[in-house]
Amino acid sequence: MYKILVSDPLSQQGLDPLQSASNIEVIYETNLTPEELLYMIQDVDALLVRSQTKVTREVLEHAKKLRVVGRAGVGVDNIDIEAATEKGIIVLNAPDGNTISTAEHTFAMMISLARNIPQAYRSTVQGEWRRKDFTGVELNGKTLGILGLGRIGAELSQKAKAFYMNVVAFDPYLTEERAEKLGVTKATLEEVITCADFLSVHTPLTKETRHLINRDVFSQMKDGVRILNCARGGIIEEEALYEAIQVGKVAGAALDVFEVEPPTPKHPLFELPQVIVTPHLGASTVEAQENVAIDVIGEVLNVLEDKPFRNAVNLPSIPKDQKEKLAPYQELAEKLGSFVAQASIGAIKKIRITYAGELAEMSTSPLTRTILKGALSHHLADVNFVNAPHLAKQRGIQLIEEKKNVSQGFTQLIHVEIATENGKNDAAATLLNGFGPRIVKMNGYAIDVVPAGHLLYIRHHDQPGMIGEVGTVLGEHDINIATMQVGRMASGGDAIMVLHLDNVIPTFVRESIAGMQKISSVTSIEL
Repeated sequence: MYKILVSDPLSQQGLDPLQSASNIEVIYETNLTPEELLYMIQDVDALLVRSQTKVTREVLEHAKKLRVVGRAGVGVDNIDIEAATEKGIIVLNAPDGNTISTAEHTFAMMISLARNIPQAYRSTVQGEWRRKDFTGVELNGKTLGILGLGRIGAELSQKAKAFYMNVVAFDPYLTEERAEKLGVTKATLEEVITCADFLSVHTPLTKETRHLINRDVFSQMKDGVRILNCARGGIIEEEALYEAIQVGKVAGAALDVFEVEPPTPKHPLFELPQVIVTPHLGASTVEAQENVAIDVIGEVLNVLEDKPFRNAVNLPSIPKDQKEKLAPYQELAEKLGSFVAQASIGAIKKIRITYAGELAEMSTSPLTRTILKGALSHHLADVNFVNAPHLAKQRGIQLIEEKKNVSQGFTQLIHVEIATENGKNDAAATLLNGFGPRIVKMNGYAIDVVPAGHLLYIRHHDQPGMIGEVGTVLGEHDINIATMQVGRMASGGDAIMVLHLDNVIPTFVRESIAGMQKISSVTSIEL
């Protein structure tokens, strides 16, 4: 018999499977005080919430039997994930339930933006009749640029195609095969930005995507472009958007999200008649609320009944003895996955992971999840140890896991190879007694690199003076080299350098090195 506490209002349709189950006792108590929640949480097996209930560390410490917390929605800001993980409590969300709702809202915003519907409504109800002032543009034949072709971006693309729009998309994980299946044109970030008549962002908010659309990017766009953001506030630099509208570069913008929510009533963008806004309504439909409730409740039941589940946002607990054996490798595995992913260019098509030596005799599933997390986190937000395999599968990434007894002279070895549309990159790493984690091989070259900090990976032709030339450029810009590792197959052939730097290398310095003779490529890697 399972006891489930529902502490926030949920869709009745979602609750029906719980209330009809003979082995489940549902306690439906909303608007609980913190003290009441501490009391009621003590003997329940599962907790279902939305955004109102604050699942704090104190709440989780009072839970004696709690196995899973389900959030009917995407965000889990109201749940202490770290405390839940420490207690072995699985935290689930429902990321798929609002796909249609958000895509439809984005499309509604696009039509409203194209035809000046909110502005025309406001004018008309004020007694005006200014038809010429609200002349719009058609969607037919226009180019929609989509940045981020995940669930919502893909759904939006299909709606745009129904209106005979040309859809051009950029996503670091978009392959030619998937683009062809969706009927969209795969393009680079720069190509999408420069060709779009309408530009809609659907990326997560990460350090790489914060202010992805900034002053420089606006300057590259078509005159009269229209901008949409129903994803996350902060992807578009709001001050730069204001300036771009003021000078006429951007014809209008439709925003459902803001860098600070709720925004101040005196927000500069609100002063511009070319801007239409809504208060974060992307997931605010009856159907979406039903879907997220149904999805998360189904997942909670899977956890309680020991069935497979997908949408966990933390790492499930593993047996203590296995956890102790694998713990030393966890950080190394994540850094190795991130290292190879950052060294690779293009959409990932395949990840091959090989465990050798003592690791080949262990259950390495937790390490594989950790490697995937490291590899995918470079472009995706909210990747965790549990959902990483699902996210990889969702994006058509083939995962191959192998085990070998031979470990090339090391007690244990982890080898990761990533294949993209532009080729392959691989690296092997191990733990050296007394020295800690080391990357010991990359693309066939023997090296000895600590996987941490600011790294610069350079492929070049082996000849006298190359190291000095690179060091000179860095020195001229006050960038100190902490360590340097070089590798080559034979004298005078291809070679690599991996440099540890004391700080992040500016783009223009990296490009200066990349432009030197005999340099094949230069890649910044942050670990």
